[in-house]
This record gives sequence, C-alpha cells and structure tokens, in this order.
Amino acid sequence: MESLRQTPVVRFGTFEVSFASNEIRKAGVKIRVQQQPLRLLEILLGRPGEVVTREELRSRIWAGENFGDFDQAVNIAIAKLRSALGDSAESPRYIETLPKRGYRFIAEVSVVDTAGHANAPESAPGDTTGIEPGPPGQGVALTVSHKPWLRPTRRAVVVTVVVLSLAILAVWLFRSRERPLAGIRSIAVLPLDNLSGNPSQDYFSDGMTDELITDLAKIKALRVISRTSVMGYKGTHSHLPEIARQLNVEAVVEGSVLRVGDRVRITAQLIQVPADRHLWAESYEGNLSDTLALQNNVAQAIAEQIRIEVTPQEQAALKSVKTIDPATYEDYLKGRYFWSKRTADGLKKAVDYFNLAIAREPNYPAAYSGLADTYALLGDWQYAVMPTKEAVPRAKAAAVKALELDDTLSEAHNSLGFCLDGFDWNFDAADREFRRAIELNPGYASAHHWYAWHLALLDRNDDALTEMRKAASLDPLSLNINSDLAELLLIAHFPDESIQQSRKTIDMDPAFSAAHNQLGQGYLAKHMYAEAIAELQKAIQLSGDSPIFTANLARAYVAANRKADAVELLNDLKRSSVPGYPLAAEIAMVYTALGDKDHAMTWLEKGYEERFNPGVLLRSCFDPIRSDPRFKDLVRRIGLPS
Repeated sequence: MESLRQTPVVRFGTFEVSFASNEIRKAGVKIRVQQQPLRLLEILLGRPGEVVTREELRSRIWAGENFGDFDQAVNIAIAKLRSALGDSAESPRYIETLPKRGYRFIAEVSVVDTAGHANAPESAPGDTTGIEPGPPGQGVALTVSHKPWLRPTRRAVVVTVVVLSLAILAVWLFRSRERPLAGIRSIAVLPLDNLSGNPSQDYFSDGMTDELITDLAKIKALRVISRTSVMGYKGTHSHLPEIARQLNVEAVVEGSVLRVGDRVRITAQLIQVPADRHLWAESYEGNLSDTLALQNNVAQAIAEQIRIEVTPQEQAALKSVKTIDPATYEDYLKGRYFWSKRTADGLKKAVDYFNLAIAREPNYPAAYSGLADTYALLGDWQYAVMPTKEAVPRAKAAAVKALELDDTLSEAHNSLGFCLDGFDWNFDAADREFRRAIELNPGYASAHHWYAWHLALLDRNDDALTEMRKAASLDPLSLNINSDLAELLLIAHFPDESIQQSRKTIDMDPAFSAAHNQLGQGYLAKHMYAEAIAELQKAIQLSGDSPIFTANLARAYVAANRKADAVELLNDLKRSSVPGYPLAAEIAMVYTALGDKDHAMTWLEKGYEERFNPGVLLRSCFDPIRSDPRFKDLVRRIGLPS
C-alpha cells in the first residue's frame, strides 16, 4: 500500500481514516484518537494482514524510551486504540495480539479515492500476503493483499529522514525533561472507558471515575472538576483542547477499566493541554478485592506528577486504603450509578442497592452515606417520590450512622448539614457540618453548593455568592448549580446579572426548565412582564406543570393585570395540594402577589407545620409582607435573621 499520508481515505468496517488530516470517522461521525494511537494505527494499516513486531513499533514511535517505559506506552496506546474502535483483545475484529511478537490488523482494508469509490488494495507482482482460513469457530477468514509501502530507493530516503527526526526528538525530550514542570492546579478526570464491551459494566467504570475524582478532590491546592460536568463527555471523543477550554483546566486524565471475572485492570494517563504533553501513564492490575488499592495508586501517582503542594494529611488520605468485600462494593457502585441519574426511578433503585450493600456489610459507612444522599433527594419537590417529613429523617439517620462508622466521609457531613438546615432548622449545627465537609474534601462541588444556600439563609449573600461560584468552578456544566447561581443573584438584588446567568444556563441546555423559570423571574424583577410570562410558560411546559413555576406564572399574571388568570392558577395549586405534599409556600406566593396578606400568612403557617425548607422565604416575592408582624414572628420561630 502506498504511503498512507498520500492516500485520501482508508476504510475498514464502518471506519474511514484520513492520515493527511489525522481524522477518524465512524459512520461519518468524527471520533477522538490521540497522536500515538493514531500513529500506531497508521503503521498497522500500512501492512494489513502482516505481523508488526513490538520492536518495530518501538523503533518507529517510541525510539529513545527505555524498555519499561515502552512496554507501558505501547500497551496504553493499543488499549486506547481498541477503545476508540470498539475492539477487544479477547475477540478482536481489527487488531490481533500475537503474544511476545506484536500485532496484526486483521480486517479487510480498502482505499477510497477522491471520487469516493472504494478500491481494494492493489497487489504487487509476486507479493501477496494472506491469512489462512482458521478452524471453525475462530471467526471469518480474511485474505488481504497489498503493495509494499515504498520503493527501495524512496524507502532509504524516508528512513534517513525518520532517523534524523527521531534524533532531534530525543534531544528535545531530554532537554524538556531537564526543565521543571510547572505545577498543575486544575484537572479533569474524563470518564474511564469500559473496555469489557458490555454496557452493563458501565456502572463499574463510572464508579472508578467517581472514586478517582473524589480522591483527587481532597487536595486543597488542586481544582478537580466534578462528576456531573465530566460525565457529559462520556463517549463523545471530543478534542482534548476543547474539553480543557470548556472546563477551564490545565490537564486531563484519560484512561480505561477492564474487568474480566475477578481481575481488574485500570489504565490511566495524565496529559497537559493545550500542549498535548503526555506527562505520565501507567497500568494497574489486581483482583477485584484490590480495586480500592488500585484506585489509590492511580490517585497517588497523579498527585506526584502534577507537582503541587500536598499536605501530610492529604497524603495520608490518599494512601488510606479500606478493605471491603467485592460483592458489597459492587452493590455500592451500582447504587451510586443509579443515584447519579437523578431520576425518580434511578433514586428508588439506588436505595435498593445501598440497602443490599448494608445487608452484606452492616458496618460499611459509604453505603450509609449513599443512602443519606439518596433520601435527601427523594424528598425534594423535583422528584416527589416521598413526603419530606418521611424522607429527610431517613436521610439524617443514614448520615449519622455513616459518620459513626467513619467521621472522614465528606459526603455524609454534607448530607447531614442539608438535613439540619432544611428540616431541623438547626443552623449552627448545619454550619459545622458543611464546613467539615469542605475541610475534608475542598473539591466537593455539592458541599459548596449547599453551603451557599445555608449562607443565604443567614443573610450572608456575598459569602453565599462566593460559595456558589466556587461550586460552579468545580462543576461548570452542572445545570442545577448554574441555575441556582442565577437565583442567588436575584435574591442579592442583581437582576441584570441574574438574567445573564440564566441565559448562559439555557445556552447549555435549552430544555432545562429551571433556567427558564429563573429567567422569567429575572424579567419579572425588571418589570418585563411579557417576556417573563413567555419564559414561565415555557418552564411549565418543559417541566410538566411544576407547582413552583406555576406560582411564578401566577405572580407574573398579577403584575401584568391578568388577575383572573392568576386566580385560575391559584385554584389549580390549591386543588393539587394534598397532605404530605402541601404546596403551602407556592400558594402563599400567589396570595402575596394578590395583596391578600391574611391568606398568605395562613398558608405560610401550614408550611411551617409541614417543616418546609426555609429557603423559600428568601424569595423576593415575599418582600411585600416582610414587615408584617406575623411574618417576622414566623422567621423568629424558624431561627432565621430578621
């Protein structure tokens, strides 16, 4: 086959490759493959059906590396290439491993000319290489013929150029290693690829990603992007510089997880962007029972490579390895997997798996922490799976149990703070829990998020905005955090900034109903009633008739002199209010807009009896009744600043 750099497009299976532009497309969709795996593919495709030895790969791609570094590098490159192609070592469709020898590209290869017609590789006289038919059950036999890459004289010239290039590269690498690497202070752990080929194992690779993020986030000097934001890149194969720009990070961690039976292999590499400088790569393999230790080894290695200050306490936390029964740990990972889906059905399944883990190991603190996180969401109005009075006490009990078993769990402190804040109204205790959660895991976005709302309750709006912005920097693609930042800006009386933030959130996901609701409230604060009504109507449509959005639309109708429409929505809300799910705050909002203070206070008292989240009282819609003695008394009984 002629030099692939001069070949328009090489096709195999559903893939088309252009080495001139360094692009791979699958069924027309561009996928991301880094430089070394792409170079490896070029060599294999240049000699389809032939064995390309590891020694040849070393001389052509990794010249200058010692044997230990080379073995690691080629294994990682092959694994990443197989991951991009959806291939596997056990049942290869494209790349076959010949143990202790090398690799062979086994699929049929064709060249696509500039007119778009596929041509079979041309045969050179007397030079045909074939793969003999194998015994039944070993796959389809392939026969591949090809021309030599280059004519002898031309090959000699190219070899000379390659040798000189490699020499220059070796000198550059030597000198670059002499220069100290600047400390990396921001990093994103991209979703680890599931190399099993079985989507049902996604919970395992996602769980490994979560654990690695959690470990690295304990380093205070390092900003680690949270799970919500990085999981948006799962399976996208976006370009690393673009990912780094979107997440505002200096480096990324890529890798894969392969689980076969009771054996696990975790492969990871650290890349500095946008220079695309590969700083470190390693593979770790062990039994399923060693998984936590393998994760810790990866986190420790990355912490050493990024060259920033790691305190002795943080080093101890990274080295701390807890042993757990593999089946119990799998149940826990499945619980986290479904918890992260943030759906009513997902949360119910999460409860089941966390309880399974607890049944296997009654003293497993992480399972109780997961249960606390799940119950905290089950009582939220967005899911309405369980009455708040039932869900939050369960969340609190699980968090307390988790901390009795392990006081170093940041997630459990955060969940306990949430319960103390929004249900017990014990704000001093909640403050201690939130601060402890952040102390244990400075990179935990949810802790900064919930602590921001706690500070807002205490009328510390500047501090609240600082914490919410910190949460957004750790989880920049979180729709909830970005929308809540807009809400806090409005509470702090920055309507223009709130509108701008809501528009930014809508740009991230036009179907996110809460952002349209928040934008509508921003317009309402600016007396832009037509725009407010349009946004709030859209929010209701997208959410499936959310009560809080309906109440805000009723407020907008009152402001726009459409009182009859507002009263109609108010009656709908009253009909929807049932024991366990009272819409007390929402109904009080509409009565306040209508100027009916007596009914507004009556419904707020009902909310008090149902232990509503006091954060509702921060809403500007209650400004007209803040001076009412009954409202002041309500605030005093809850324990909030007057």
